[in-house]
Amino acid sequence: MSHVNLKGEPVEIGGQFPKKGDKAPDFNLANQKRENVSLKTYFGKRKILNIFPSIDTPTCALSVKRFNDEVSKLNNTVVLCISADLPFAQKRFCGAEATDHVETLSAFRNIQAFADSYGVNIKNSSLQGLTSRAVVVLDEDNTVIHSELVAEITEEPNYESAINSLV
Repeated sequence: MSHVNLKGEPVEIGGQFPKKGDKAPDFNLANQKRENVSLKTYFGKRKILNIFPSIDTPTCALSVKRFNDEVSKLNNTVVLCISADLPFAQKRFCGAEATDHVETLSAFRNIQAFADSYGVNIKNSSLQGLTSRAVVVLDEDNTVIHSELVAEITEEPNYESAINSLV
């Protein structure tokens, strides 16, 4: 079990967070059409997994918009914005914010399994049952080439490190 902070207070995080060189665990998440997708859906593409608690919080929204801007400059790369939000809320946000270069995926059907397999399962605090903020970058073969479990949930990830791992 690892720890991060929420507004300076310690939060326990369950699961095993992937590190550079690991093979990424597969997942079963829902896209905006509520269709199940997995890592196989994005076979042959580089993937940035932008994992966060909820798209309806300011920091999470900023990360979606920032990665939307960044991925438009990258070849053969998809940004998967993953949260427990329902696909309806994710679709509404993306439409309102014109974020058409990222894909939102919902863990609503199996949040605990996803959160545990990616080491982002918030075990206590007011956000218990959601995912901590993290970025995991995968190559075409789903090997981790960058990972960051953000130390303070209310802060943005290090975008530059994630993007630089792909160049």
